[in-house]
Amino acid sequence: MTGRFIVFEGGDATGKSTQARLLAERLGGRFTFEPGDCSIGASVRQILLDPDNHGLDYRAEALLYAADRAQHVAEVVRPTLESGVDVVCDRYIGSSVVYQGVGRGLGREQIADLSAFATDDLQPDVVILLDADLSVSGERLGANLDRLEAAGDEFHQAVRAGFLALSNEHPETWIVLDGTGTIEEVSARIDTALDEFFS
Repeated sequence: MTGRFIVFEGGDATGKSTQARLLAERLGGRFTFEPGDCSIGASVRQILLDPDNHGLDYRAEALLYAADRAQHVAEVVRPTLESGVDVVCDRYIGSSVVYQGVGRGLGREQIADLSAFATDDLQPDVVILLDADLSVSGERLGANLDRLEAAGDEFHQAVRAGFLALSNEHPETWIVLDGTGTIEEVSARIDTALDEFFS
């Protein structure tokens, strides 16, 4: 018997990290995140999100995310699931497909294939997409932005549209929820949606 693999996706500052952590607590599961939730991945995260790394090639960026994901799945996600514990992950394959495939223009299929190789095709049971208007996420972000957060409105509009398109193509596993409102309101939406999904 394996645990359930629940992934949160969405643009920056849509509330994913907070809600993923809270859900893991409610389920008695393992909260984890990408990139960087293992010792090797932490070094990769530093490279990826450092705002001073202006010269990082987009293909190199995609490969670094894939490398982090391969290590993360091998070291954290798969062993936890195999032990029977639920895993709640902040970002997974969908983020790479949208941020690098759509936002960076590298192609969705190529990035999806790269992530499938990196994870030995480990797919989540369900993906919760928290959606919010850019004006809302912009207010939440503030001034101290990492390299991707500072990519500009056009990039983040493309990311939001990419996530919504991906969810429309996979209605059997993707749940789109409004990420606005109080933490408690969003948590209640998530619990209701998951109760229906797993019933």
